[in-house]
Amino acid sequence: MTVQRRQFLQSFSSLGAVGAATLALAACGQRPAPGTGVAAPAAAATPNGFLVSKGGRGPALEGPYLDLRTGRGNQLAYARLQGDLDWGKQKYFWFKGYIMGIEPHKQIRNLVGAQGFGVIRLNPREDGSIERLCREVILYTDLRSGEVIEEWDNPYTNERVPVVHVSNDPFNYLIEDHFPAPPTFGGLDTSAPPPRAPFVLPWHQHGPQLAMEMHIHLAYPNALQPDRWPRESSGPIVQASEFFAHHVKAEDMQNEALTTLDFTGVWNRITPWLPWMLMGQTPGNCQYACFMGTATDLETVLSRNLLDYVEKNIDPKYFHAPEEWTGEPSLSSFEHYAEQQTPAPVRE
Repeated sequence: MTVQRRQFLQSFSSLGAVGAATLALAACGQRPAPGTGVAAPAAAATPNGFLVSKGGRGPALEGPYLDLRTGRGNQLAYARLQGDLDWGKQKYFWFKGYIMGIEPHKQIRNLVGAQGFGVIRLNPREDGSIERLCREVILYTDLRSGEVIEEWDNPYTNERVPVVHVSNDPFNYLIEDHFPAPPTFGGLDTSAPPPRAPFVLPWHQHGPQLAMEMHIHLAYPNALQPDRWPRESSGPIVQASEFFAHHVKAEDMQNEALTTLDFTGVWNRITPWLPWMLMGQTPGNCQYACFMGTATDLETVLSRNLLDYVEKNIDPKYFHAPEEWTGEPSLSSFEHYAEQQTPAPVRE
C-alpha cells in the first residue's frame, strides 16, 4: 500500500485511530493558569475528537493585522512562514543537525550529520486555499568534517553501506483556514469524515517573540515490507513522529506590509532505522535533531560544498520551487526508496 506523506502532514491535529493506523498531532498550547502565572495546558477537544489549541496570551495574538485565534489568521500566518504571499516569489528554508541511533538499554550514538534545504512557492486558489509548492533535499554528512558522504561504516553491523540521500519532488500540500480531513489510507477507511476544525495553531508570545510548536505522530503501512526488503525494512508498520518549533518576531507577524516572515527554530524527527543502514528489524530507531530557519542566501547557512553536491550529483532543479500544482503524489522517503532502489542481498 502506498500512503502519501502529504496526507499525514495535511492532517494537522487529527487525534485517534483512523482506519488501520494512528495519526495524531499534539497541538496543545500553554497559558498562565488564572492567578498563578504558572503555565497550564490550554487545549480543548471538540465533539469530533479534534484537539484544538486555544493559543497563548499576548497582544501580538490579537492583531492589528492577524487574529491568531482564528482559522483565517493562522492560514495567513502559516503561509507567510512557509512562503511568500507575493504570489510567485520563492523562499528557501534550511536545516542542519545530526542523526542519533537509539538501541534499547544502550547508550545513544551520534551516527551521521543531516543537512539540507527546500524551496517553496505559494499560489492562491479561487476557493481561498493556498497551494504550497515545494522541492526539498536531505543530505547525510560526516559528523566531523560536515562533508557529504556516499558510504557509511555502520557501527552496529561493522559493514560499509552505500548512503541514499533524500530528494522529494514535489512535496506539496494545501494551506487552508481549517485543518484538512483525516487521510483515508488508500481508501481503507470508508467512514464519513468528522467535521473539520478551524486551523488554530498554539501561538505564545514571550516578550518580543512569538513561538509555535507542532507535533505530528504517525503509524502507517510500510512501503518496504519485510518479506521483500528483509534488510531495509523495520517491519510492516512505520512508526514516526516529527516535531517543529518556530520562533518569529511579534512585530513582524502583525506587520501587514510583510508578505513573508523569517523564522528560526528546531526540527526533530523520530523514525525507524533508515533503509540504507540495513538494520532490518533490529530493535531501535533513529532520531534527527536539527536547527532550522529561512534564508535568502543558502550559502550563509550551508557550505558551498554541500550546495555544489546538490547541483552536480542530484539536480539543479532543487534550487527552484515548482511553479504549478500538477497533482503528482507527495511521497515519503520510504516510498521513494521502494521505487528507486533494489533489495540488498541477505547477509550470510
